[in-house]
Amino acid sequence: MNGFLYGVALQWKLDLRSRTMLITCYAVPLLFFAVMGGIFTSVMPESGETLIQSMSVFTVTMGALIGLPPSLAEIYRSDVKNAYQANGVPLALGLFLTNISAFVHLLIMSFILYVIAPVAFDAKIPAHPGTYFVGLITLIAVSLSIASVIGLAVKDTANTSMVSILLFLPSTMLSGIMFPSNMLPKAFVMVGKLFPATWGYAFMTESNFAWRSLWPLLVIFIAAALICAILVKKIKTR
Repeated sequence: MNGFLYGVALQWKLDLRSRTMLITCYAVPLLFFAVMGGIFTSVMPESGETLIQSMSVFTVTMGALIGLPPSLAEIYRSDVKNAYQANGVPLALGLFLTNISAFVHLLIMSFILYVIAPVAFDAKIPAHPGTYFVGLITLIAVSLSIASVIGLAVKDTANTSMVSILLFLPSTMLSGIMFPSNMLPKAFVMVGKLFPATWGYAFMTESNFAWRSLWPLLVIFIAAALICAILVKKIKTR
C-alpha cells in the first residue's frame, strides 16, 4: 500500500513538471480548435455537424501519441525507475499511473471542446451523445495503449518523439477529420484504417451503436496491452 501511495505522489510531481503533457493535451488542441474550427466552418459550413468529433479525435491522438511517450521515458529511462524499485513499487504501476493521468487530461480537454464548440462555432452537439462518449473513451484508451508501446519500446528519447510524430501525422490526415474519406485515394483510405483515429471518428459520427467501427479498436487495444506487458517484463529484468 505504501508503495502504491508513493507511486501516486511521484506521478503527480512528474505531471506538474511535464510541460509536454500540458502543451499537447491543452495548449495545442485549443489553438488548433480556435484556428481550424473557424476555417472549417467558414469554408465548409456542414463541417459544424461533426466539428466536435473531429476536434476530439485530434486532441486525443495528439495528446496520447506525442504527450505520453516522454512521460514513460522519464520513468523507465531515468532514476525514477530506480526509485520505484528501491521503494518496492511495481514497475507496471508507473505505466498504469501515467495512463490514468493522461486519460483524465484528455477526457477533460475533450469535454471542454464539447462545451465550447457550439458556442464558438455553432457546432452541433452529437445527435447520440452516448455513442459519442463511448467512442471517445474507447479511442482514448486505445490511443494511450499505442503510445505506451512507443514509450516502452523506443530506447532513445529523440527517436521516441520522431516515431510519435510519424504516427500522429497519418493518423490525423487519413482519419477523415481533415479531409472526407471519399476525397482520398483508395490506397490512402486503406492505410487510414490501420490507425485508431479512423475507427474512433467513424464510431463517434455513427447514428447508432456500430460494432463494425468498435471491434477494430478493441483488437488494437488488446494487442497493444499484451505488447506493453511483455515490454515492462523485459525492463524489469534489465
